[in-house]
This record gives sequence, C-alpha cells and structure tokens, in this order.
Amino acid sequence: MDSYDRLKKDKTGIYCLYIVVFYLLVAVLAKIGWIATPWDKTVGKGYEPPSFISLELWLGTDIFGRSVFYKVIHGTRIAMSVGLVSALMSTPIGIVLGALAGYFGGWVDELVVWFYTTVSSIPNIILLIAITYVLGKGLTSIYFALGVTAWIGLARVIRGEFIKHKTREYVLAAESLGASHFSKIFKHILPNVFHFVIINLSIQFMSAIKAEVILSFLGLGVQGQPSWGVMIDDAKMELARGVWWQLAGASIAMFFVILALNILGDALRDSLDPKIK
Repeated sequence: MDSYDRLKKDKTGIYCLYIVVFYLLVAVLAKIGWIATPWDKTVGKGYEPPSFISLELWLGTDIFGRSVFYKVIHGTRIAMSVGLVSALMSTPIGIVLGALAGYFGGWVDELVVWFYTTVSSIPNIILLIAITYVLGKGLTSIYFALGVTAWIGLARVIRGEFIKHKTREYVLAAESLGASHFSKIFKHILPNVFHFVIINLSIQFMSAIKAEVILSFLGLGVQGQPSWGVMIDDAKMELARGVWWQLAGASIAMFFVILALNILGDALRDSLDPKIK
C-alpha cells in the first residue's frame, strides 16, 4: 500500500502508466477487430497526404492506397503482443535460474553463471537473428527468440539479491522452524525481492518492442503484417519523393510508448524499493 501511495505522488509516472494502458487497450481492440479493420483495404489513391476528411486518412495512405493510420494501430497490436509475450516467457526463466544460483551457491551457482555469461557474450542482435533464421520468419519466432534471450539481466539481479537475503534473520528463523528449501526460496525470499521482477518487466517489455522493430526492419521479423519496423523499412525509399507520413506515424507511435515505459520503470523503482521507505 505504501508503494502504491508513493507511485500516486509521481504524476509523471502515473501519466506514463496511462499511456501504456492506452497502447494496450488499442492493441486489444485491434486484435479483436473493433477498430482499424481491415487495415489492408484501399481507402484512397496511393500516397495521399494526411487529411482530416476521415479517420482513415489522418496519416494519409501508402503506395497501395491503404490507411497509414490503420497500419500504425495494427503495428501497436504487434508491438504490445511481442513485448507482453516475451516478457512473460523470459521472467520465469530469470527468476528460477537466479534464485537457484543465489540460494544454493556452489556448483549450481557456477553452472548458472557460466550459462548466462556464455549467452550474454554473444551480441544480442546477432543471437536474435540466428534464432529467427533457424525457426523461420514470423511472429512466433520473434516470441521465442526474445523469450529465451531476455532473462539474463533478471537472473543476475535475482541471484545477487538471493545471496544477500539467504543469510538474513527472517530466513534463518524460517530454517529453524523446519522450512524446506522450496518454502525459503518462494515463500520467504522471493516476495522480498519481487519488486525487482516488476521493474524488470517494464524494461524487458521496452527492449522487446525495440528488438521486434529492428528485426522487422531487417526483414527477419513480422511478415505480411504492418509492423512498425516494416513501415519504417518501406518508408526509407519514400522520403526522396516527399512521402514522410508513414515514417512519422510509426516513429512517433514507437517514441511515445518507449518513453512512457522508460519513465514508468523509473517510477516503479522509486515506489517499490523498500529501502526508500
């Protein structure tokens, strides 16, 4: 409750939370077909400039006469789904490996540290490209590629916190009462370090969105759907013709959600950290 009260006092953090919720709501409505449907229908001539004549033309049209505004909305759907799914996939891996390494130490710690050190020694974008090449292009491959590579930072943080907490009085008291290893890890220590998990979720969410845009821009991500990365890739040849609205739409949409997630992550850190009480 104290954490929620501190978060409410951070007006900028609350506004950024509203922005993220708005993006998620747009993504859900686009997914179920309540808005911007269909995105690939022809609504005008090719390369019509932005106009307020109708909602479809707010950001003009692309070369095929399709609504750029509708494409930005469906790009939001893809970005939010990638961020959410990859964060939910990678978080349990980071928690379990970090907790086991920090709590048990010894050879378990050495094995986990060796594993995430080896994985992190490979440049992230190269590792993502390699995985998508093996699994093939598409949204499912992006989910998997980001889900199995984004856990390293969380595992490091959780490992360090477990090393600090496992010798504290409340853990020793639980041990003296006969608590099992499972109980000490998941019922005693983990709740006291869980604020790091929540903060890391916002960071992973943001990183996954950026990674998806980069992969789609390189032609290794989403296929046949209006991802922000695909839109930016298409727009790079349009600027010479003075067609700027597709690049502007995708870039602005990505800018605001990334900025909101950055500020929200800082606000969550300040409100959830028990040392600030």
